[in-house]
Amino acid sequence: MELRRIPCPTWRCSMLSLLGLFAIGLLVLIWGAELLTRGGVMLARQLGIAPIIIGLTIVAIGTSAPELAVGIDAALMGNGALAVGNIAGTNTVNVLLILGFSALLRPLALQTDTITLDLPAMLAAGTLMLLLALDGSLSRLDGGLLLLTGIVYTALVVRSARRSRRLVRTEAPRPEDDASVKDGRRTALSVARLAVGIVLVVVSADWLVMGAVGLARLWGVSDAFIGLTIVAIGTSAPELVTTVMSTIRGDRDVAIGNLIGSSVYNICAILGVTSLVTAGGIPVPHELIWMDIPVMAAVALVCVPVFFSGREVSRVEGGLFVTAYAGYLGVLLLTRT
Repeated sequence: MELRRIPCPTWRCSMLSLLGLFAIGLLVLIWGAELLTRGGVMLARQLGIAPIIIGLTIVAIGTSAPELAVGIDAALMGNGALAVGNIAGTNTVNVLLILGFSALLRPLALQTDTITLDLPAMLAAGTLMLLLALDGSLSRLDGGLLLLTGIVYTALVVRSARRSRRLVRTEAPRPEDDASVKDGRRTALSVARLAVGIVLVVVSADWLVMGAVGLARLWGVSDAFIGLTIVAIGTSAPELVTTVMSTIRGDRDVAIGNLIGSSVYNICAILGVTSLVTAGGIPVPHELIWMDIPVMAAVALVCVPVFFSGREVSRVEGGLFVTAYAGYLGVLLLTRT
């Protein structure tokens, strides 16, 4: 007798495939973040550059690539809520959840450049985004201004890198570092590891976000909520994994530089480029202007006294950051679903 094939319910098949896509993306993401972190730190040592500079530039830009992909796709589809909400949500996640969780694992000591350059840049970028969005849209002119700000920030980081490189060269090099600098093959290996890590992070983050957004669609939540929460947390996964890996490996400068650098580049570079791809600009919903973007800017402002008190983020302060994000997420769940 022929066996009758039992059909799989569409919703169940879809949910299983989306969960699988989400899980595979997360696993590959962890692997890619490990390669990215290790390659960045080794390259910094071989070139005589402070690790925090690598974190603020190469690692930060690499881990911000998912936000760029999501932003451009959303802008081309006419979904400004998702594009802008992703940036606002991601930066809030970076500071409150990821930085706070990293400080819970181990207190974060801060360097002078972090306090005098990177923190003011993050605060200025958040304030600029809020001011530009007040009229309800981000035009190409706004995008150009954001992108110019990102270029200026990068130039300042490069100047700081040159200064730190001169300082590193005046120190007595360790034998293994001196050998690494002389060995071009090791430098090439570090570059390759860094490049492969960035590719894996970008591709896997795309899988993770596709799975997360698909699940959210099945559960019937709004686009703004998706951008602020699931997509923001999903595209922040590279920063989360990179920061945790850096913390476990003891490379705290990469962890801090990655988070702060990503927050600046998310606004100036990612949102700037996203605003340039559409002729009519990006419409910004009212709730983002009066709640979520101000929350993002306020988070950067709160970092000022925290960073200056003892020049570190303590475990207690990290715990308060994580608690604050949990409260913000609770408000979103109550008001946006």
